[in-house]
Amino acid sequence: MAHNVALVLGGGGAAGNAWEIGVIAGLAEAGLDMTEVADLVVGTSAGATAAAQVRSGIPVAELLASVLSPPMQPVGQNPQRPPSLPMATVFERMRAIGAAATSGVDLQRAMGAFGLESDATIGSGAAQRRATVAARLPSPRWPDRPMIVVALDAHTGELTAFDRDSGVDLVDAVTASTALPGLVPTVSINGSRYIDGGVRSSENADLASGYANVVVLSPLGGRSRTPPEAGTDPAGQFEGLRRFPGAALESQVEALRKQGSYVAVITPDADSRAAMGTNQMDPATRIPSASAGFAQGKQEATRVTFV
Repeated sequence: MAHNVALVLGGGGAAGNAWEIGVIAGLAEAGLDMTEVADLVVGTSAGATAAAQVRSGIPVAELLASVLSPPMQPVGQNPQRPPSLPMATVFERMRAIGAAATSGVDLQRAMGAFGLESDATIGSGAAQRRATVAARLPSPRWPDRPMIVVALDAHTGELTAFDRDSGVDLVDAVTASTALPGLVPTVSINGSRYIDGGVRSSENADLASGYANVVVLSPLGGRSRTPPEAGTDPAGQFEGLRRFPGAALESQVEALRKQGSYVAVITPDADSRAAMGTNQMDPATRIPSASAGFAQGKQEATRVTFV
């Protein structure tokens, strides 16, 4: 294969972003620095923010320290969040859209329509949302090394893989990739509107096709496929969101392996799942998720071996 190592960072809210930074820092602590090794980084939703962070050139130990530091409220900043629909209502609507969809493209178009419909209520928060995303990124510039940020066209449902050659501002690309329908406004880029790339797939690992080695960090760990069974881990918001063939993590990993790629998938262990809790969107989960991810990353390094 022409390329060697791809790092895929999936979505999973504030908890997922922090867990990914923790895992990457733990891997580096154990001698596997993915910020140096990865020839390509693919980021979706919260993973898009993590991708921009790990591609920034800032040592991963510093990124982890930043996550572990309690956030400070800047003087004069308005703490009021942009308006949004109730979170439970949003995820209930998303599950209903998935249940009614007849194909992956149908689901993606319907989710885009939901996002566009919600703009009538929450569209006024677009500028504040962009500023919030910009504040999370170490740099507003695309990195020199290859990185893909995944979003969906809200009108057509089609996947868009933004990179430094797309002519799109990095902040806009990440804002689009994290624009979950109903919770935040769709994002306008060059006359089109975009929604969260996680609507198609939490990981979009198929974009790593052609790489000999693929490491996937999946905060949701496939849990978005079906509601959890009784007696298992408590549900989070993302459980029960429908995935069609080709969009589920398992099918994407299988396809990569059939092409000859070595694929290592890291999902939250028991301690990390407990730290992430049932509200992965809650910023309060960031510190415990990052800590648990760091501990897990140090353990996972022993089983990631490249071909």
